[in-house]
Amino acid sequence: MLYNSASKWTDAAQKRVLIFAMSGLGKTHVSNMLRDTGDWFHYSVDYRIGTRYMGEFIADNAKAEAMKVPFLRELLMSDSIYIGSNISFDDLSTVSTYLGKPGDPAKGGLPMSEYRRRQDQFQRAEISALHDTGYFMERSQALYGYKNFVCDTGGSICEWVNPEDPDDALLKALSSQSLMVWIEGSEEHTADLIERFDKAPKPMAYDPTFLMETWAEFLKVHDQNPNTVDPDTFIRWTYARALAHRQPRYAAMAKNWGVTVQASDMASVRDEADFTNVIAQGVAQTLEMRS
Repeated sequence: MLYNSASKWTDAAQKRVLIFAMSGLGKTHVSNMLRDTGDWFHYSVDYRIGTRYMGEFIADNAKAEAMKVPFLRELLMSDSIYIGSNISFDDLSTVSTYLGKPGDPAKGGLPMSEYRRRQDQFQRAEISALHDTGYFMERSQALYGYKNFVCDTGGSICEWVNPEDPDDALLKALSSQSLMVWIEGSEEHTADLIERFDKAPKPMAYDPTFLMETWAEFLKVHDQNPNTVDPDTFIRWTYARALAHRQPRYAAMAKNWGVTVQASDMASVRDEADFTNVIAQGVAQTLEMRS
């Protein structure tokens, strides 16, 4: 662990932390709060994915749709207009929109083959963006003079690593560069996330094996043809299963590579001092459990 005692974390002149959890448990909120202090560089993995690794895919997809409209096709062919992704820290919807949902094309769904292709693109993009953490850590200090660094990861980080493997390349790199912190939610948080997702289902990235097993189970349980699946029905049905699938992976990441803090404690954070104290408590509790 990068800081092997609570005091070393608290007294560190340079604090480097990576936060992971399911979307909706406060990763980005806390990261924004730290950035607003002026002392922390906020590295958003999802923003890096959308701007560096998937920006061209997203723009080309939008252009392909525009090319179906004769008026827009003519303007694009003559370079009279430009189509691009206007992604921001506060609006990453272009990435999730591009990922899409599998199912009936008439309801906005994608064929599973195309959905899998985009999932594979996202997996490669997220792994690359996570590997860029060290680069941005050095860049933020050398170029901008930031002394502290927070990496705000996507909820799917646990899908691409093996936390039980002590030689996992990505986890070895990340844990050597930063203190890895899991925000653990309660059963009440999980119920709330499911309820919120049910009201506004959004595309997600999944472990390929989990995705195909879940897809096959859905088709069997609902006795449906892949081309008639309602996309929102499928991802709503999948969401709770995805949470259950990810929970032990997050827990193993925290146990073997980092520390755990409770979502209720993180929700109480109002400033940098609160954040420092909550993380210090997490470090102390983790070391106590390991002793």
